[in-house]
Amino acid sequence: MSGSGMLIFLLKIVGALVIAVLGVIIGLFYKGVDRKLAALMQSRVGPPIRQPFLDFFKLMVKENIVPENAVPWVFNGAPVLALVSTVTILYYIPFASIPALLGDSGDLILIAYLLALPAIALVAGGFSSGSTYASIGAQREMVMMMSYELPLVTTIIALGWRLSLAYPGINVFSLEILSANPIWNIVGPLGFIGAFFLLFTLAIVTPAELSIVPFDIPEAETELAGGILVEYSGRNLALFELANAVKMVVMASLTVVLFFPYNIAQLFSVSGFLATIIDILFFFVKLFVVIFFEATFIRVAVARLKINQASVSYLIFLSTIGLMGLLLIAIDYII
Repeated sequence: MSGSGMLIFLLKIVGALVIAVLGVIIGLFYKGVDRKLAALMQSRVGPPIRQPFLDFFKLMVKENIVPENAVPWVFNGAPVLALVSTVTILYYIPFASIPALLGDSGDLILIAYLLALPAIALVAGGFSSGSTYASIGAQREMVMMMSYELPLVTTIIALGWRLSLAYPGINVFSLEILSANPIWNIVGPLGFIGAFFLLFTLAIVTPAELSIVPFDIPEAETELAGGILVEYSGRNLALFELANAVKMVVMASLTVVLFFPYNIAQLFSVSGFLATIIDILFFFVKLFVVIFFEATFIRVAVARLKINQASVSYLIFLSTIGLMGLLLIAIDYII
């Protein structure tokens, strides 16, 4: 490897570490903001914003208990897989005017697979624990995953297909290409409505990906005593909670990149480093707004669903909305 190649490799390693650390910090911060806002909306004081950080450090120093009937290597490996796969997605997401670290090595299809890994890790960990409650939670997690994957994939295919018609010959599933060519700019009135349907579809998939109310059915503390995570404690539980916090940033970032990729630095007639700072701050503001509507508001406004209700909601109703969005975009292109 040449000197320049080694330098680029080292810079990517450093960049990966920085992104991972920032992703964890930002994820825990937004999780604290989410909990505080939810409490205020329910007329409660709620925990301080720093509470997720305190919970994480508390769990890290507690004893890590492995059940007697568990399969240790699966039980202990599942939280690591969940966190690593979630953090890896951050490397493919462009933030504001900063290109993705691995933007040339993966696309939205790869991200769809990576998004499934944390759920698979939860299922594997639940089944390997030897607990009846965890096994029931794992079965519910599998049903949930199979239910929301269809509307998620429909959204991805619709965006990529329409972009391929507008710009033939490019990698239409590249997040950098998608963020540089927003769907709103290449569709007419009917396509605009269709794009809104796709946005709605992704917004409703998000709480299921994050396993929050009304789709926290695999955990369901009041029914399954914690369900899929009932046997987890200490560092393992901390890693699962950390993966969920980072995944909140990932899902919100995908919504921003796919539907709201616009920057505002040009409005202030600035350039260079200052423009980058302004765009990054604006990106975090958009993240806050998206998390509020896709996570906080939904879990405060809606009670937990039954597993059959959630499955039907995704497989029938939300998939239909996603397909309607695809159909409207197709009709808009034809006419």
